[in-house]
Formats: sequence, C-alpha cells, structure tokens
Amino acid sequence: MQHIKNIAVGFLVSFLGSIPLGYLNVIGFDIYNASGFQATLFYLLGVICIELCVIYLTLIFADKLNRKEKLLKFIEGFSVLFMFVLAYVFYSSAKSDNSESTVFSNVGQNFFVSGIVYSCLNFIQIPFWLSWNLYLLNAKHIEVSNTRKYFYVFGTIAGTFCGMLVLILSLHYFASNVDFLSKYLMQIIIPLVFLGLGIFQAIKFYRKYYS
Repeated sequence: MQHIKNIAVGFLVSFLGSIPLGYLNVIGFDIYNASGFQATLFYLLGVICIELCVIYLTLIFADKLNRKEKLLKFIEGFSVLFMFVLAYVFYSSAKSDNSESTVFSNVGQNFFVSGIVYSCLNFIQIPFWLSWNLYLLNAKHIEVSNTRKYFYVFGTIAGTFCGMLVLILSLHYFASNVDFLSKYLMQIIIPLVFLGLGIFQAIKFYRKYYS
C-alpha cells in the first residue's frame, strides 16, 4: 500500500508542477510543431532522464542540500536571470523568423539528447524538488526506506512526462484553433510570460535573502 501511495503522491506533485508554462514545455511545443509527435516523445524522455537524477539526489541528500544556503542562493539567482534571458531569446527569435518556431526548435534530429541538454539548464528544478521532498518527508506523505524511494521517483517522472505532454498538446490545439494565439503566442505571449516569471521570482528572491 505504501508503494502505491508513494507513486500517487509523486505523480500528483510532479504532474501539477509540470503544467505551468516553463521553458521546457515551450521547447517541447516548438519541437512538436516542427517535427511531430514522435520527436516530442524522445525529447520528453531526455527531459525526464535528468529530472530522475535530480529528484533522486535531492531526495537522498535533502537535509545536506538544505543547509547549503550559498549554493541554493546562487541557483535561485541564476534562475531569475535565466527567465529574463529566455524572454529575450523567445521574443527576438520569433520576431526574426516571423513564425511560430524559435531557435530552440532547431535542434537537429537527436531530440533525446536535446531533452537532456535543455533539462540540465533547468536549474530551478533543484530548489523546487528540494523543497517538495523535504515537505513530503517531514509531513510523512511518503516513505523512502529501502526500495520504496524508487516507487516515489517513478511516480514523479511519470507525472512530469504526462503533465508536459498534456500541456504541449493543449498548446498546439489552442494555437491551431485560436487565431489570436496562432499569431501572438510565440512573439508576444510567451516572452511576456517569462518576463512576468522573472519579475515574480526576483521579488521572491529579494524577500527570501535580503528582506
């Protein structure tokens, strides 16, 4: 029964955490538009390979990592800067190409490796999973002794895969059927989303470390 609970909790947290519009989802949307469903599946498999490692390591070393305040401060600060960089990159590439695809969709044919590379740049997943793992452990929502930890990790990567795929397909559907989204999604809406996320994370960062 605990194995099933670990899978369910991991899946729920990861599924909901992957639904907000992050840059990995936008790149997946780009790849889906440019190269189709199979390429997107390979990309997502690459993404969850790195997430599996991040989740497992933050689960095992949660207490030690939580005490590394300088490391976490650097990661969170870099993530804030990265949001502003992404806003600029998506805006400039969409404007120059005058299309729905961006520079991130030009990844060649090795979409699995592309998923690995782009997921490695997603530094915000480290404090995200560190916080969640500590909360779930302290609240005893999961139990990770012996092999039970692997069921939790399996649930999380399954949740990420399904959540990202649902969002990518939803974005494609709405962008294909809503003229406003088709015209402005990549050029205006997504850059504004990342700009807003950058400002929001910057405020959180300031309040956490300087307020």
